[in-house]
Amino acid sequence: MSEQPTRFPGEGDTMPDIAMETPDGASVKPSDFRGRKLVVFFYPKDDTPGCTTENKEFTALAGEFEKAGTALLGVSKDPPAKHLKFMEKHDLAVPLASDASEGGLSDALGIWTEKKNYGRTYMGMVRTTYLVDAGGRIAKVWNKVRVKGHVDAVLEAARTL
Repeated sequence: MSEQPTRFPGEGDTMPDIAMETPDGASVKPSDFRGRKLVVFFYPKDDTPGCTTENKEFTALAGEFEKAGTALLGVSKDPPAKHLKFMEKHDLAVPLASDASEGGLSDALGIWTEKKNYGRTYMGMVRTTYLVDAGGRIAKVWNKVRVKGHVDAVLEAARTL
């Protein structure tokens, strides 16, 4: 008998409610935002070109997301101290969280996975964005995100949700 492939949460499912650490040492989880929409964007690594651009673009449009009743949260496996340096260096206004624990939110969503690059195999974050409705359900998922134009598309979806 063959094993069934693992099904990870997707559109229409409840967002897993797993706590992550913030740069100030507090914890944050998706249910903290219930009652309003939430964009959770997962990115591979602080202070790399694509991740910096993505964070800066979300920061630039943070006011527009606020007008759309939507909170923002950026997540990577980087430690909280690195997030703090990254936020200060680039004047980022979007809250960041560290999902460093094994069995964390990115594991539950299936986006911390084996990757291959130049013949090397390693574990890494798949750049993925989730739009969560006010009730905690995943309304839209963007997988394997390309940064250019992405934040505008997420904002448009948040406005129409």
